[in-house]
Amino acid sequence: MSISTFKAFKETLKSCKNISSSTSSSSASLFAESLSQEPEPGIVFPRKPPKSTLSKQLQRLGDSFSSLQQSQSQSFETQQPGRLPSLRNQSQVEKNEDEVEEEEKEERKFENFAKPELGQVQFDHTGPFEPLILSLPGEVPIVQVPASINCRLLEHQREGVKFLYKLHRNNHGGVLGDDMGLGKTIQTIAYLAAVFGKDGDSADSIILRDDQVCKKGPVLIICPTSVIHNWETEFSRWSTFKVALYHGANRDLILERLEAGGAEILITSFDTYRIHGSILSELKWEIVIVDEAHRLKNEKSKLYGACLEVKTRKRIGLTGTIMQNKIMELFNLFDWVAPGLLGTKEHFREFYDEPLKHGQRATAPERFIRIADERKEHLVAVLRKYMLRRTKEETIGHLMLGKEDNVVFCAMSELQKRVYRRMLQIPEIQCLINKDLPCGCGSPLKQVECCKRIVPDGIIWSYLHRDNPEGCDSCPFCLVLPCLVKLQQISNHLELIKPNPRDEPDKQRKDAEFASSVFGTDIDLVGGNAQTQSFMGLSDVKHCGKMRALEKLMSSWTSRGDKLLLFSYSVRMLDILEKFLIRKGYSFSRLDGSTPTNLRQSMVDDFNSSPSKQVFLISTRAGGLGLNLVSANRVVIFDPNWNPAYDLQAQDRSFRFGQKRHVVVFRLLAAGSFEELVYSRQVYKQQLSNIAVSGKMEKRYFEGVQDCKQFQGELFGVCNLFRDLSDKLFTSEIIELHEKQGKDDGNCSTMTNELPEIMSCFLPQKQVGATIVSKSENNRSIDDESATTNKPVLEELGILYAHRNEDIINCGPGMRKSKVESIPEVVSLAAPAKRRRKSDDAGEKENALSSKDQKRIQYSLLAQFMGMGEVEFSKWVLSATHAERENVLQQFKKRKKVANG
Repeated sequence: MSISTFKAFKETLKSCKNISSSTSSSSASLFAESLSQEPEPGIVFPRKPPKSTLSKQLQRLGDSFSSLQQSQSQSFETQQPGRLPSLRNQSQVEKNEDEVEEEEKEERKFENFAKPELGQVQFDHTGPFEPLILSLPGEVPIVQVPASINCRLLEHQREGVKFLYKLHRNNHGGVLGDDMGLGKTIQTIAYLAAVFGKDGDSADSIILRDDQVCKKGPVLIICPTSVIHNWETEFSRWSTFKVALYHGANRDLILERLEAGGAEILITSFDTYRIHGSILSELKWEIVIVDEAHRLKNEKSKLYGACLEVKTRKRIGLTGTIMQNKIMELFNLFDWVAPGLLGTKEHFREFYDEPLKHGQRATAPERFIRIADERKEHLVAVLRKYMLRRTKEETIGHLMLGKEDNVVFCAMSELQKRVYRRMLQIPEIQCLINKDLPCGCGSPLKQVECCKRIVPDGIIWSYLHRDNPEGCDSCPFCLVLPCLVKLQQISNHLELIKPNPRDEPDKQRKDAEFASSVFGTDIDLVGGNAQTQSFMGLSDVKHCGKMRALEKLMSSWTSRGDKLLLFSYSVRMLDILEKFLIRKGYSFSRLDGSTPTNLRQSMVDDFNSSPSKQVFLISTRAGGLGLNLVSANRVVIFDPNWNPAYDLQAQDRSFRFGQKRHVVVFRLLAAGSFEELVYSRQVYKQQLSNIAVSGKMEKRYFEGVQDCKQFQGELFGVCNLFRDLSDKLFTSEIIELHEKQGKDDGNCSTMTNELPEIMSCFLPQKQVGATIVSKSENNRSIDDESATTNKPVLEELGILYAHRNEDIINCGPGMRKSKVESIPEVVSLAAPAKRRRKSDDAGEKENALSSKDQKRIQYSLLAQFMGMGEVEFSKWVLSATHAERENVLQQFKKRKKVANG
């Protein structure tokens, strides 16, 4: 088609005139009529504005665009045929038509580039717009992080990038072990951008000259399925790599694209790599990165075996929980990132694992403690070369208002206690408790080796062995897990032990029989042994100790505008909590395993942006990764997990970069139940992790030693799991015993039996502040008058005992302290607080307050000095400049110096 013919065709397609509403002809005839009409002489119809941004259109059309828009709107309102005004220079528009089309093409190229994602933190420039040089002085080629990335990195992230490149330069792997929420993904992308010479402006750009760049292979990233798209999004926001996802369908096409050089980064999931790892391991990878690298803790897993086949020495592990359960997990992880670093497994177990565990025993001889300290320091020195570990307090603590992790022991209802005791009396648990006693048949063997190996009269055992009534090879230890699950259900809510309608009929019949046996004479109080369908019955807190405490706490929080994250490991427990929230009238959202992945981010965005949303109900398993819920400042973990990492990950959904309020966590435990033992094992595991990874000196609470039958103590062994703890407070007795020994030995002391956060819910603020100050003045961990006041308040909440987890876990870094350091002179508002040298007068006094309380006191005094409340002062701190904060500190010091005379 010639140009003249094309223009003639365009002239026939003039804008049709509007037809009055009184016209009754069909739409087809109207369209034909409009085409047949001849334009009036002198009227020029402008071309339709291009589909570009409004600002571009206004620039091109000038004032005539606004008049055009006004004319069109008037014509539409009056429903009369309207005429479009002519442009001032129609020939100029036609002249620039080709240029406009070229501009539109360029705009479409970058239409989605740098588009803000919902729920993502929009980073401002945090540094100068200049590259970060990673290579050594005089080293060629120069390796640097592009200025477009470097200017958005925080200082600790720059240090992390330097650490990763140091590993790369030395041609070995390592672990980036920063806390969750410190930007391990971003640091990794910045490191890759430097190594691959990206300048951040175009996908094909290379900083280095072609003669300086050697051909590099692709990068493999293995991560959980839930964060695959998060990695893809972060790559698009921070750099210009060509990224492909080896997940789901079309995997063969992705491999062909990778081999053809069409992808630089390949992202896959743990499950996909476990299945197809043999295919991927045949490729030559430049770098292999494993996100959530603690998944490599088990050397017997198929995933670990598949990862060992990777043919590259540059192996990077990313994890915020380097060690979760056992010290041997350290060996498995570091033996993958740097094979041979820690010697053989047998050497590691004998030289590090056993001494560290036995040195942590409460009654360990001094010689064991000394050897453990030496091995701890040696292990930390070795790992430091291959691992970078930072916490939030060390890095971005000055940008946040802190976190308080409270462990709350709730009294079970009387009905729960009776059902719990009946559960301990069933034949299966009695068989496990008495397994090591002599058999009653006269045999010299133990019961577990003789007549009591099977439990034919047990309800649980009979169902598990319905196909093999003679028992299995694991009898009776095959009963441990099913019995623990039932105990945990009773500790949380009695409705959980009733049959689940989703189960098969045979299992429902078994569960109904079991429920009848443990409910006993109380079966009418719980509505029978079938699942309750009554909304009012399920939402009632009368027979659930944890829900009674939660009800009163939530009433206080929501009245003050707090937002809450409520976690539970059980989906059925989430169903009950959901009905409780509906009954109380709370506005909430819910996320569990059944929530579609593509809807989760929109739910997070809605909760963060909506002031009316008060509660987010989340499954611990589904919500542990990839959620950023910084609008919430209260976190409740309804049921503890054996693995402390699950609870810590749940807390970090709220306590992360972007949080503007003080975060308070409440872990609810059923006092007197085996949940106390679960928490005690969490403490034990966290202490071992702090010793082996961070080199901290931990308090020695427990006599038990993990994986040692000779020293099972109070923590380990089947008998401890099924011990009746309902007549005492297991955890508090251990803590109090340590406190008594600590006073005799001059070691660190711990504050217990009071929770300022809980007290602030029910006492006037002045009274709470006075309680804290009185403790500092009298130099006592627990003020007698305060304890007398707190006790009835806690009882009203249904709480028997509570403490802060951070006060229990560790005594502090470095060597064992003989005296507790005094309160710092002042807490800096401009930088993380550091301990200052004690003055001569203060050096003569001992202070039993924790560092968290010391900071809180100083913060309260500063707020009073400014004539503000603590909340109002917190807002001022966040909005004030560095100079303004320093000015306030100087004035506060002068006032304090004058007052001290």
